[in-house]
Amino acid sequence: MASPTALYQIHSLFLYKTNYPQLSLSQTRQFRSNFFFQRKLSFEVPRMPRKETVVVSATTAEKKRHPGEAKGFVEEMRFVAMRLHTKDQAKEGEKEVEKPEERSVTKWEPTVDGYLRFLVDSKLVYDTLEKIVQDAAYPYYAEFKNTGLERSASLDKDLEWFKEQGYTIPEPSSPGLTYTQYLTDLSHSDPQAFICHFYNIYFAHSAGGRMIGKKIAKDKLNKVAEEWTREEKNHCLEETEKSFKLSGEILRLILS
Repeated sequence: MASPTALYQIHSLFLYKTNYPQLSLSQTRQFRSNFFFQRKLSFEVPRMPRKETVVVSATTAEKKRHPGEAKGFVEEMRFVAMRLHTKDQAKEGEKEVEKPEERSVTKWEPTVDGYLRFLVDSKLVYDTLEKIVQDAAYPYYAEFKNTGLERSASLDKDLEWFKEQGYTIPEPSSPGLTYTQYLTDLSHSDPQAFICHFYNIYFAHSAGGRMIGKKIAKDKLNKVAEEWTREEKNHCLEETEKSFKLSGEILRLILS
C-alpha cells in the first residue's frame, strides 16, 4: 500500500497540473481509485517543444558534385576524357567500340610519308592554337601565352630535319585543314567549347610535354573556369567527344 507521503505527492502534482480545488487526504484516497484505476479523469504533462532538425545526407550532397569537381575543373575535363577511352586504352575507359576507326591500333606500322603528313597537320593545329591565344578574341585566352606548352617551333625543326634528309614535305591534308578551321570558328563563337579542345590537344592527346608548362596551364584553366556557370562548364565538357574525333583523324595519318 502506498504511503501517505507518496499519496500527498501525487495529490500535489495533480493540483499543480489541473488547477482543481484542493482535496483532503481522505478525499485523495477515494479520488485515487477513480483516477488511477477507473480512469474517469486524465491529465497530460506538458511536453517540451521539440526542435526540428533537418539532416542532410552527406551522400546526397556528394551526388550533386560532378566527378573531379572537388579538385578543380581541369580534373573534371580529365575524368570525361578518360571515360571516352575504351577499356583496352585506359583502365578508366567506358567507351564501347561501335565503328572500325574507334578500335585501338594493336600494331603501329607507320610509314615515313604518313608520319610526315601527321607532323604537317599537327603543326597546322598548333600554329592555329598559338595564333588564337595571341589574338585573344576573349581576354582570358591571353592567360595561355608563353606557358611552355608551345609546340610549333619544335615541329618546324622536325620537318626541317626531314627536308634536309631529302624528303618532300607535303601540304596540309583534309583532317588538319578541317580541324583548324573548326578551332578558328569556335574560338570566336564558343569560348567554352574552344577551351575544351585546347585542353585535350595539349593534355589528353599529347604524350609527355613540359611538366612545368602543364602545371602553369592547368592552374590557369582552373582559374578561367571559376568564372563560368555550371551550365557553361557542362557545355565545355560536352565538346570532349568532338575533340577526340578530330584529333584522332590526324593521328591516324601516321598509318596512311
